[in-house]
Amino acid sequence: MNARALWTAPLMALLLGGCAGKVAQPPASTLTVPAQWRKQIGPDSGRQGIERAWWSAFGDPQLSALVAAALEYNGDLRIARARVQEFRARAVIAHAGELPTLSAQLAPTRTRTLNGFAQPFVTNVYQGSFQANYELDVWGKLAKADEAALAGYQAEQASADAVALSIAASVASAYLNLRGLDAQLELAQATLQLRQQSRELARREFDVGYSSRLELAQAESEYDATAELVPQLERTIGEQENALAVLAGRNPGEIARGRRLAELAAPLVPAGLPSDLLRRRPDIYRAERNVLAQDANLISVRDQMLPSFKMTVGGGVENFNFSKLVNAPTALWNLTLGMAAPLYEGGRLRAQTDIAAAQRDEAIYAYESVVRNAFAETENGLDAVYRLKLQERQTRARRDSAAEALRIARNRHRNGYASYLEELDAQRTLYGADVGLLQLQTRILIASVDLYRALGGGWSGDAIEARH
Repeated sequence: MNARALWTAPLMALLLGGCAGKVAQPPASTLTVPAQWRKQIGPDSGRQGIERAWWSAFGDPQLSALVAAALEYNGDLRIARARVQEFRARAVIAHAGELPTLSAQLAPTRTRTLNGFAQPFVTNVYQGSFQANYELDVWGKLAKADEAALAGYQAEQASADAVALSIAASVASAYLNLRGLDAQLELAQATLQLRQQSRELARREFDVGYSSRLELAQAESEYDATAELVPQLERTIGEQENALAVLAGRNPGEIARGRRLAELAAPLVPAGLPSDLLRRRPDIYRAERNVLAQDANLISVRDQMLPSFKMTVGGGVENFNFSKLVNAPTALWNLTLGMAAPLYEGGRLRAQTDIAAAQRDEAIYAYESVVRNAFAETENGLDAVYRLKLQERQTRARRDSAAEALRIARNRHRNGYASYLEELDAQRTLYGADVGLLQLQTRILIASVDLYRALGGGWSGDAIEARH
């Protein structure tokens, strides 16, 4: 390459660089972060952190064991982690584009041809060569492709963390619901024994003429209705156990129990500030990384319209004798500097840039939607815990009133002031209040899990940053 060509190539590059055009500006953001939540739970809730293993706050070793098993063996999570490895390899490939490539070749050749006298002769040729290729990243195109791949890898890691958070919350909710069903089954079995005693009492009173046939029929109906609940609850418990076992990466089967429902208490959840949510939730971090990836990809695609410069260096040795190839070879070499620039693509490159710009805008809109949904989920979670606890106080008061009504009705029946139907009605009311209270206690525990999930569950974007 002569001096004139060396000066001409950069000049052509500058002229062709104007063909790249300008990148479309991103849309103006309409996202605003509220200063505080509408509902706060607990004093000084904004200054405490959330432990990563937040499920241990329930104090149930069996729950912690199930979550640990799920985080290791759950199929969806293992798929998500495999995708992380895939995107890690993609990032390595993108980074390799900025580095030179080296290759070597050893090619011994043996040929049999005819000379000028039509006599055959055999020729041996021994060749060894290497070649190095390097693309000069004049415009930063390769660096932006590397940056996009790295951001995509980080987004995929955040996706795996989001799956882990969802699975941990699902296991905790399923286990707490299972303990609630266990408590309802225990209540139904205990109530069934009482209904059996009441039926026997009604039969004895009917036999001696103290009560009517209607009262006996009502007692038998109440017993049958309660007996019907037991297999229903047992079937539901079996289905819940199977679902929980699959979540934990096991075959369907029984689940070991820990604390009873009455021994489980919803832990105090620090609410924090809305701005903290942007750092904790993995889905928000993933959306943020996607924006960065698409923005870098847009610049990389745009720069496809600019000239590219590649340098190739090659060398090798050749001889007709292998010993001379090693000791006194004939050296060969070449040096090539090439430039390639698109002149006419029928609008294809411009259209690709427009596609990348639209994908960048889509990622921005998706980020805003994810953040708003996170705000809504957290607001709903905070309000649910607060309202359910208020409802629990009213339900307990209703249950106490129903227990007192049953006591009075039982005394009135024993003293002959009321029929047995009045006591049966009071028993039915108390049982309904007990079931409602157990269901509400379960809902409060699950609402706490949902709030942990909404708050990010102790996950922190700082952790993923530290891994790069």
